[in-house]
Amino acid sequence: MIFEATLIGLLCYLGALSSPWLFGLTGGWYLITRPLVSGMLVGLILGDLKTGIMIGVAVQAVYIAMVTPGGSMPADLNFVAYPAIALGILSGKGPEVAVALAATIGIAGTILFNTMMVLNSFWNHRADNALERGDERGLYLNSAIFPQATNFLLRFVPTFIAVYFGAQYISGFMDSLPKVVISTMGVLGGILPAVGIAILLKQIIKNYTMLIYFLVGFICIVFLKLNMVALVIVGALLALIHYNYKPEAPQPAATRAAADDEDEF
Repeated sequence: MIFEATLIGLLCYLGALSSPWLFGLTGGWYLITRPLVSGMLVGLILGDLKTGIMIGVAVQAVYIAMVTPGGSMPADLNFVAYPAIALGILSGKGPEVAVALAATIGIAGTILFNTMMVLNSFWNHRADNALERGDERGLYLNSAIFPQATNFLLRFVPTFIAVYFGAQYISGFMDSLPKVVISTMGVLGGILPAVGIAILLKQIIKNYTMLIYFLVGFICIVFLKLNMVALVIVGALLALIHYNYKPEAPQPAATRAAADDEDEF
């Protein structure tokens, strides 16, 4: 597992919030750190692509509405995307248990993220001192090299240890847990994606009457047994109808008067 753990650790570092190598945030944080993408990559590395994608989809639903304003986040999505999904695959207990593991590891990952931020403040202070002395080499090391070395150690090392040693013990550890614990993790893991979708709906829906579109999609999947392609076509039709026939917002009196004057001319 040395090669697999090394690859997953490198991907965890490249996808970190402060790693600049994959076109900054574009290729790192907003691409390979999305659980939907990382699940495929980790599954490919561990030789179980199908399970990786299934777990990635379930975990992505949990964090689909998570935003990180100013680096503040309730869970470290980077650790969710790599060590958590890897352990979920290695546990062999299905997507529900993997989601519960991911939620736990993601919250714990914020500790390492905050540690990195504190250490970066130390390097920043050293860079300011180097700037005052006119030390260009010291400024470069403390503003570019040392912070990235810290980021690498705090991402690669925990991920490598979790995957390398977890591969030996996670399956036996999960088998040793009482059935009630596994059942509880399965129930919680099944609920968390629904919570993620609910948070997303809360953010994007301005009028609660629009929830009817979500319910129509639910009926199409659960009762009509439509696949995703058919559901996309139904959704596109509803979006077209809503766009073409939605009532126009009333214009202010001054705007209406100006429009009438233009019509007269």
